[in-house]
Amino acid sequence: MGKKRLTALALTATMVFLSACSVNMGESTESKKPEATKSGAVEASGPKKVVFWHAMGGSNTKVVDQLVADYNASQNKIKVEAVYQGNYDDLLSKLKASMGTSEGPSVVQMYEIGSRFMIDSKAITPMQNFIDADKWDLSQLEPNIAGYYTLGGKLYSMPFNTSNPVLYYNKDLFKAAGLDPAKPPKTFEELKVAADAITKSGKATGANFAIYGWFMEQLFANQGAEYVNNGNGRTSNATQSQVNTEPGVKVLTWWKDLIDTKAANNLGRKTDDSKKAFSAGQVGMILESTAALKGLVDSASGKFEVGTSFLPKPADAKEGGVVVGGASLWVMNNRPDDEQKSTWDFIKFLTTPKEQAYWHVNTGYFPITKKAYDEDIVKENLKKFPQFQTAIDQLHQTKLNTATQGAVMGVFPEARQIVEGAIEEVLNNKKTPKEALDAAEKEITSKIQTYNKTVK
Repeated sequence: MGKKRLTALALTATMVFLSACSVNMGESTESKKPEATKSGAVEASGPKKVVFWHAMGGSNTKVVDQLVADYNASQNKIKVEAVYQGNYDDLLSKLKASMGTSEGPSVVQMYEIGSRFMIDSKAITPMQNFIDADKWDLSQLEPNIAGYYTLGGKLYSMPFNTSNPVLYYNKDLFKAAGLDPAKPPKTFEELKVAADAITKSGKATGANFAIYGWFMEQLFANQGAEYVNNGNGRTSNATQSQVNTEPGVKVLTWWKDLIDTKAANNLGRKTDDSKKAFSAGQVGMILESTAALKGLVDSASGKFEVGTSFLPKPADAKEGGVVVGGASLWVMNNRPDDEQKSTWDFIKFLTTPKEQAYWHVNTGYFPITKKAYDEDIVKENLKKFPQFQTAIDQLHQTKLNTATQGAVMGVFPEARQIVEGAIEEVLNNKKTPKEALDAAEKEITSKIQTYNKTVK
């Protein structure tokens, strides 16, 4: 997914942001007058300006810039300006700082775990408003992708960069360990057997999973389990974490056993370290985002063959699936109505099959539009990277429910960090899985309840 490491957001900052939103961004403001520029001059004519703040760094910046250039060249009434604002946390900080000024964006990209936060801010115009007014066909979107950003039957933001986690494995190491590379592990139990065999072969360590809270969230959903109460925060605002329930304890007990028996190693929180170890042939299996697929396959070229498989789960788990990760686009409601409508026009352009095909092939993120898979460049890319079919099948086979839609809570970034701390405590023999998760649940629940008081 290219997901970046999240840092904890201070709760006090959350309160300040919400307070600012309620004062400065609570209502849509319509202006009949020409818009003022930064210098104070008035633009009497020319295309309507739309400012797009995003967090797509590295090579993905160029892809975003190309999408914007394509849109600007397609018509002459609207001009979009894309502005890279750093990682997701940097972007959120800059968004908060822009409150009450004319310097904010027309549309902002926000990571999925900021969704509850964005809704509660009252700073956005729900995407559903534009969809209804325009009679836009919502069925053209992938339902399992749109599902995350839908609450109460309303789509609040437009999915943008979307990914899932899959199991990557080294087929050559499987062969060397006497394993069938055509039969990757599907369950926790099967993965343990495969990891043991690889480690005992002396060729590499069996597996490595970066200490990443996103993986815990996914392993909950894959067991058909909810991460927070009240329908994963979807039937009503969450009031309690459920990270210490049986699904969580199962995950950490299994994970610690892999470490204790040398079937897996612990390289810490950085997903890049896990990917580097895999690419170097030092570990046989890792969990990673589908957005990392092209990079992992390319880095292994000439050294070994990369295989992909669904996210594993306990053999006795309930039916589950994966939750989409990544980010979506939110329209800010303090912009004039005509600017918001221009922003919607740009967003519609981004959802077209041609643009989604370009986005997918050049970034590795899922197309959000079904018909993008009919585009020739997507078909050709799938022939080049057949491993991506695993990701497509895993997404499509996931049945959408409150577990697989994913949890929503206003303190999700903090919660993810707390869970990572709990995983570290267990893997470093400081606490048992239940002890660590009980402490994490208590801390997360306290933060949720404090947050809820600020949004009433």
